[in-house]
Amino acid sequence: MTASSPPAAALDALLAPVAAGRATVRVTGDQASIILDVTGLPPAARDALEADVRAAALTAPGIAGVRVAQTSERVAQRIIAVASGKGGVGKSTLAANLAIALARSGRKVGMVDADIYGPSQPRLLGVDGIKAEAHDKKLVPVATKLGVPLLSMGQLVPAGQAIAWRGPMAAGALTQLVDAHWEMADTLVVDMPPGTGDVQLTMIQKHRPAGAVIVSTPQDLALIDATRAIDLFVKAGVPIIGLVENMAGYVCPHCGETSDPFGNGGAEAQAKALGIPFLGRIPLTLAIRSASDAGTPPAAGNGAEADPFKEIAARVGDWLARN
Repeated sequence: MTASSPPAAALDALLAPVAAGRATVRVTGDQASIILDVTGLPPAARDALEADVRAAALTAPGIAGVRVAQTSERVAQRIIAVASGKGGVGKSTLAANLAIALARSGRKVGMVDADIYGPSQPRLLGVDGIKAEAHDKKLVPVATKLGVPLLSMGQLVPAGQAIAWRGPMAAGALTQLVDAHWEMADTLVVDMPPGTGDVQLTMIQKHRPAGAVIVSTPQDLALIDATRAIDLFVKAGVPIIGLVENMAGYVCPHCGETSDPFGNGGAEAQAKALGIPFLGRIPLTLAIRSASDAGTPPAAGNGAEADPFKEIAARVGDWLARN
């Protein structure tokens, strides 16, 4: 029978209030084949809808068996790698705030904490202690109150446990975090580990970022390592979106005087020398550190501390729109 035959027409009418237009029906003899469009639904909702549709179909006259296939449109995702040549430059804080600011600008953003050995995004995004679950052998991102779902090794191992893995295991963990149920995200911000090792190579070769944001403090030693990170991405053909100067200037909360414990302007000068965009400066403030540690990064609010992150996110968004 065809989809216009009476059994199929009756089944269409029966499923209409259950499937809400998501079901395409074909009937052959007493067997019904249903294609269910689950675009935009989380895994649990997909399974619940399939169960409801299957149960409803089996009540249709003349239907003895039901086959249901789920299908969905895959959202084209672009990966932004946030990297640094060394640790301690505030890369993870920048990544978290960048992801939040991009989400607040209208993008559907997911966060991958690829710092396998030192995951910090669960704390920064306020989901410390919440474990990630799996569905169909793929991880399901953990929702956050900040509108940026997250996957991190910090959600898969006990708090405080050392992750003593060799390079291939760490690279395999990265693949699990990236190849997860990210269907709703059009942009993945990936907080990379510091350095230029196996995890970075796996990200470049297997997952191919659309571009990289490099984070450095203004001091010469940090800039030397940042230049190495830039060189890795350039040689691999990954565009550099730009360089961010973090911890750039400290304003005393008591006297208002500004000092530069890590120097000033070094990252902007280096960006100019390398011919890459300079995305902006983030000051060294107690407010940014305290809010981030508390799981409420400044970019989630409307205070003055949010402004530098919003400006950097706007420049990253403009880059994505042009490329």
